[in-house]
Amino acid sequence: MPLVRIDVVAGRSDEQLRTLADTVQQCMLEVFAAPERDRYQIVTEHPPGRMIVEDTGLGIERSDGLVLIQVTQQGRDTAQKQALYAALAERLHEAVGLRPEDLVVSVVENTKADWSFGHGRAQFLTGEL
Repeated sequence: MPLVRIDVVAGRSDEQLRTLADTVQQCMLEVFAAPERDRYQIVTEHPPGRMIVEDTGLGIERSDGLVLIQVTQQGRDTAQKQALYAALAERLHEAVGLRPEDLVVSVVENTKADWSFGHGRAQFLTGEL
């Protein structure tokens, strides 16, 4: 059950944002083997200048087309994470023209005890999921 936060600089159309989110979801299904209808995404737009993302000494020149994706999940190995980074860069470039230089991805680990999907219960722990 990945929880995906997608941060972008404001200026994209609703259609572009939906295509971006749909493309990310396809990667979650195919690369991270997320179950169908297991879609938890938050898309946040920021005014220009409110996302400060430098190059970490890699010489990467970013533009206002910047997209930062943070995936909170459990149980994916290093190979799946690396496959996700590559798939996102390739597919987002194809789908919305995102430059690979403008994509930053962070994967955050958590445990089954860290989720409640409603009703005040930890469904992974209670066996409901």
